[in-house]
Amino acid sequence: MLKSFEHVGMTVSDMDRTIDFYCGLLGLRLHLRKTMADGSRIAFLDAGGGMLEIVAPAGGAARAVDVPEGTAGLRHLTFLFESVDETFARLEQAGVQVKERPRLAVNAEVLHKVAFLRDPDGIQIELAEKP
Repeated sequence: MLKSFEHVGMTVSDMDRTIDFYCGLLGLRLHLRKTMADGSRIAFLDAGGGMLEIVAPAGGAARAVDVPEGTAGLRHLTFLFESVDETFARLEQAGVQVKERPRLAVNAEVLHKVAFLRDPDGIQIELAEKP
């Protein structure tokens, strides 16, 4: 029987920069960080309802590309906030790359307002708030 969502894993190019973004700007909490035998670095960031596993390969990583329409894959990571407008303004002020400014959600049955940004590797991040 399913207990809960555990984590999603992703590859990043710079561990420190990624932790600064997700913990320092978005508010996740560093749960574990270590270097593996092959020189890659791994960290688990607690998002409250699940974890974000980030892996920085020893040889680095190229910038992320968006999943094209009609192609299976992870499209974005969504984080729930009390206020999309306030969070968006703070992140925009910090220089985070904007993809889509705050707007009402098209799936109003689930969310009230959303906005889209990019993390330091270009991965799409959705800010969301519920009604």
